[in-house]
Amino acid sequence: MIIVLSIILIAVLIQAYFILKERDQLKIKMDDLNGRLAVLLKENSDIQSEIKYFSHQENLEKELKQRFNYKKPGEKMIIITP
Repeated sequence: MIIVLSIILIAVLIQAYFILKERDQLKIKMDDLNGRLAVLLKENSDIQSEIKYFSHQENLEKELKQRFNYKKPGEKMIIITP
């Protein structure tokens, strides 16, 4: 009788060990996913801000002129070098 109870107790302890080990692995994975989520949410916020900024025609033209030397027909471009 005591041997059977000992075997059952050992089996329960082994199962508890594996459950706790799996829980720890899942917690690590969840922490990693939460970190990635925070990065993606920040990136999404930045992209939304850019979309809002570029949705205004004057901002779009300003950026086109700065980055790509864009000019409207009839405009003159002056390039200043240091």
